[in-house]
Amino acid sequence: MRKIYPSLLLLAASSVAVAHEFWLLPPQFFVAPGTTFNLRVFVGENFAGERWAGKSRRVTGLAHYAPAGPEDLLAPATAADTLHPNVTFAQPGTHMVVLSTNNAFLTLEAAKFNAYLKEDGLDYILLQRQQGNSLSKPGREAYRRCAKTLVQVGSPATTDTARAWSRPTGLALDLVPEQNPYALRVGGSLTIRVLADGLPRPGQLVQVWQRTAGKPVQIIKLYSNQNGRVLFRLTSPGQYMVSTVRMVPATLPEADWQSTWSTLTFGFKEF
Repeated sequence: MRKIYPSLLLLAASSVAVAHEFWLLPPQFFVAPGTTFNLRVFVGENFAGERWAGKSRRVTGLAHYAPAGPEDLLAPATAADTLHPNVTFAQPGTHMVVLSTNNAFLTLEAAKFNAYLKEDGLDYILLQRQQGNSLSKPGREAYRRCAKTLVQVGSPATTDTARAWSRPTGLALDLVPEQNPYALRVGGSLTIRVLADGLPRPGQLVQVWQRTAGKPVQIIKLYSNQNGRVLFRLTSPGQYMVSTVRMVPATLPEADWQSTWSTLTFGFKEF
């Protein structure tokens, strides 16, 4: 995501755009049954950032998918102006927490917007701008965010009929694991399916970030196949984030383009 700092908006020639991701990060990915914690929301770059300063009114959905079934957390988490997503993980198994936001708006000058599109794999929007003779026009964008995280409560089960980690969420842009990463061993392959409005999204740039203590963050870039799938190996223990972004023409008067950003985070260790 590109961010323009407010103090620079008055000086178009000095505007600086910075790529940003948005993700959920629990204090721990591996917890004991009965654990309660405040789920943290981060924004930043290179899988490093700071707490999101967004207000509760930006959040349109917050749900906890436990093995026993889903729990809607939106009302209690957004009761105050500041978001407070407290989650209790009562039963063993793999749990999923999902958050979505409404739109925020920004405008980038043409050169920065075009560079942003290229960097984030949105070449098809560049082509549309070229075909519409609008490459020299500022980019007016509405952007919203979707984020998921997986938390392992207790030890992974040998059989997992609940499959809370892969349940349909209704997100506008979803990253759905087809295996439970907590059930995989080092070197195991994980398949992620990209769904846009519930349908497989082929040709989608997907970035996989791996953060291990004491080592530089690693990133791999993949494109989804005709069925919307990407596959990668979990090469070593650490924290993982999978991210993708999709953009379409906007139907809003405030913007020409609608982008949706999606992330999935999880931990990985040897049991």
